[in-house]
Amino acid sequence: MTGKLEFTDLKAQYAALKERIGARMQAVLDHGQYIMGPEVKELEERLAAWTGAKHCITVASGTEALLIALMALDLRPGDEVITSPFTFAATAEMIVLLGGRPVFVDIEPDTCNLDATRVEAAITPRTRAIMPVSLYGQTADMDALNAIAARHGLAVIEDAAQSFGATYRGAKSCNLSTFGCTSFFPSKPLGCYGDGGAVFTSDDALAQACREIRVHGQSARYTHTRLGVGGRMDTLQCAVVLAKLERFEWELQRRRELGARYHRLLGELGVELLAVRPERECVWGQYTVFVDDRPRVQAALQALGIPTAVHYPKPLHHQAAYAAYAPAEACPQAARAAQRVMSLPMSADLAEAQQDRVVEALAACLRSA
Repeated sequence: MTGKLEFTDLKAQYAALKERIGARMQAVLDHGQYIMGPEVKELEERLAAWTGAKHCITVASGTEALLIALMALDLRPGDEVITSPFTFAATAEMIVLLGGRPVFVDIEPDTCNLDATRVEAAITPRTRAIMPVSLYGQTADMDALNAIAARHGLAVIEDAAQSFGATYRGAKSCNLSTFGCTSFFPSKPLGCYGDGGAVFTSDDALAQACREIRVHGQSARYTHTRLGVGGRMDTLQCAVVLAKLERFEWELQRRRELGARYHRLLGELGVELLAVRPERECVWGQYTVFVDDRPRVQAALQALGIPTAVHYPKPLHHQAAYAAYAPAEACPQAARAAQRVMSLPMSADLAEAQQDRVVEALAACLRSA
């Protein structure tokens, strides 16, 4: 098998779902309700039931989900939110946009998730929330984080952009804390064909706040009861996600199988692997390993037609936009991980022969080091 692999094979996924996706989208084109059409409510009801959360509020993106959750908590200028520096910028970006202050706490070196043992020491009278990131498809230690939050009267917002479908002690990601916020970006475990996301909560008042914020703070048409945003998820995108739900359980099982197979094959080669805690089930939103001399390894793999990615090459406190919130020497585990993480091709439609090719190519690169 030759040629360049897809990092995330959305073409194969579409081929398998083409008729269902086409029928769902045609239904929207026929009824013409492109904003807040019936598919929006249908998707929200199905996702809420699937996670076990009482409420699901679909929104324009995963970023918008974080913003709306923070707005529902009435985050004020100067308020602090404890979070990980090892994440996509949106996590801290939404805090700063509201005038809040991200407080970066270091990560577990083997999972790259927020280290719950370090969180309590970072709490101050200004702390309003804890925002762990369920990185690479595995949640943080949510029981520990929720217990800390309960002791200090804080909310917990799970940034679950990469982990929809994962579980923690049998409970589903997005139904583990005050809020769960996820993304339906096309390459996520459950994705649409553009931007989309959702906020999950079992708190009635917070759910109502999110619904109002999503539509410019309206409690009824042209009745603006709070500050809001234009944060709706398009009906067409909801239709795509509804079609993809038809085989989502299969995709999750396939991701788990491929992740376990990568672990077995790469472990036999001595590759340093991410740890998956016994109480956490990972859905491998990204399949990520640790390597030394990453630029050389990536270049060698690229020459063999194997795409890779780095999630993420700089921790946020080393980025110019967020450098003021922590000294450069803070969070050394995040800084080290940023130099060594590398993500390999992963999607439910990755064939085992393609996976073998990735493993063999990486083995050749490591032997030549």
